[in-house]
Amino acid sequence: MHLSEVLHPDIFLIPGGNAGTLAAAQNEQIVTWVREAHKTSRWSTSVCTGAFVLGAAGVLEGKRATTYWSSGPHLQHQWGATFVAECYVQDGKILTAAGVSAGIDMALFLASQLTDEETAQAIQLALEYDPQPPFDPGAPQKASPSIVARALHLLQSGKRR
Repeated sequence: MHLSEVLHPDIFLIPGGNAGTLAAAQNEQIVTWVREAHKTSRWSTSVCTGAFVLGAAGVLEGKRATTYWSSGPHLQHQWGATFVAECYVQDGKILTAAGVSAGIDMALFLASQLTDEETAQAIQLALEYDPQPPFDPGAPQKASPSIVARALHLLQSGKRR
């Protein structure tokens, strides 16, 4: 199915990424589709830098939104969103998640809105989603300046250690 065949989605999700997301935010066909789909959608959602595509479509102007932590200033400056450093942010029917794992939290919240909290909790249990990370700096405000600097270096270099 081609994107142009999906005229009025109930819910749509823009995934994140690096070069692909930036390219999508500059693709007029995609941006126009998002703008039009948002007019009639029940929920317009994104994970990570997918928020850039929502922003390019004009959906985030004057709205609270989140994205990957190091991309927040760009989201705010480029598309007029108010960056909120939270796991996920709801502003009306717009729902944005910070990063990949935050997308799970956002999806569970969305499940609770589409059904009820008990169903969302049952989904969480079925996924066995019980995060217990070995370290605490899962957000820049929890990390030391040296860890933030190292994370930015790793992101810019594309290397992993």
